[in-house]
Amino acid sequence: MQIYCGTDIIEVDRIKEAVENTKEFKENIYTAKEIEKIEKIVSVNKYQRYAGRFAAKEAIYKAMSKILIENKINMRFDEVEILNIEDLRNRPKVYFLDDKLNDLCKQYNIEIDVSISHISTNATAMAVVKIDKE
Repeated sequence: MQIYCGTDIIEVDRIKEAVENTKEFKENIYTAKEIEKIEKIVSVNKYQRYAGRFAAKEAIYKAMSKILIENKINMRFDEVEILNIEDLRNRPKVYFLDDKLNDLCKQYNIEIDVSISHISTNATAMAVVKIDKE
């Protein structure tokens, strides 16, 4: 068994500017479900949520980069979906929308845990990836 971790921190204002001013930024980074859930937030917290998801996807990539490179898989951010699960007390859960990524997770028995935090100015995330190839 191997355990890898990744972490990232991002300024909320950078993500807010990209969301508001960069054509197709949201669609290239976030899934339709993520955008739908975040857009329901009417306060400034919306951009904190976008920033948190961005940081989480960076952290996941950093934690998985070794195995992704070894298997010649390119992970796009819009192929990673992070949703809060009510049954898990609103903890974020990671889903892959790409068959190659899902096959890799099955092949290597990969488990991912992600934690996201934010304040008004910054968002941070940490991902822990357990790889248990038999």
